[in-house]
Amino acid sequence: MFGYILRRLVSAIPVLVIVAVLVFLMLRFTPGDPAAVIAGDNATSEQIALIRNRLGLDQPILTQFSIWAGNLLTGNLGESFFFKKTIAELIASRIEPTLSLAFATILIAVVVAIPLGVLAAYKHGSWIDRIVMGFSVLGFSVPVFVIGYLMIYVFAIMLGWFPVQGYQPLAQGFGGYVQRLVLPSLTLSVIYIALIARMTRASVLEVLSEDYIRTARAKGQVERKILFRHALKNAAVPIVTIVGIGIALLIGGVVVTESVFAIPGLGRLTVDAVLARDYPTIQAVILLFSGVYVGINLLIDLAYSLFDPRIRY
Repeated sequence: MFGYILRRLVSAIPVLVIVAVLVFLMLRFTPGDPAAVIAGDNATSEQIALIRNRLGLDQPILTQFSIWAGNLLTGNLGESFFFKKTIAELIASRIEPTLSLAFATILIAVVVAIPLGVLAAYKHGSWIDRIVMGFSVLGFSVPVFVIGYLMIYVFAIMLGWFPVQGYQPLAQGFGGYVQRLVLPSLTLSVIYIALIARMTRASVLEVLSEDYIRTARAKGQVERKILFRHALKNAAVPIVTIVGIGIALLIGGVVVTESVFAIPGLGRLTVDAVLARDYPTIQAVILLFSGVYVGINLLIDLAYSLFDPRIRY
């Protein structure tokens, strides 16, 4: 097991290196000058040149990359051009909203989607199955921001049940913390409910045709026990895999959802940094997201190997 984990970790290093290089180069060749953004519209060319010199943007690209990579290897993520803080401080101050949103989204998705998928498989071909599959198609088709604005209009503006936007830290009260997470979590969970429910239905439907399921029914076991103890357990491998993939895909959804609901998390930080051409912040956040993605894929592989005895370390 340890050797398998070590090999997977070593194989992840080239991926992160390639991501770092590509992000660095793409930002440098993208139109827009961070010095001009910082200086403002009325700045002279001399003022912009001074800012470029202070930020080190007038140095050759290879030199800039060497300095950034060297700092990165020592754990120094650098300092934000725009926010005037170290990037470690920025990430630390923004990580709670993102983690809260991601955890609540996956929790809602798993709790809702797996029973729906099992029910759709059990009622295969019925109107219940068609409704669940129709919802799955709709969940994949509608963009996250459209669902977000619809949620805001119905539940915040028309009914007044939840705040329109914003975030309240957990330290300031659990009630307000949960209340402000409900709408963004529900918005972001729609696509993952559709994804997990569809995969659960397909996996359970395949297992329900196996001989041991017919044997369990012949023995007179309760249908609920057959579905959740036998069928769902043996269909767990693809379901666990798709849940892990869903967690990895949350990265893109968090950026959009945090922007719609004005949540000050890492997704919103990414958008603000892109608009401000804040190179160090963009590089650090994208590298962090990439590391999370690689780590989640490693956990998926480990879970798959634990569930499937055919996998050898």
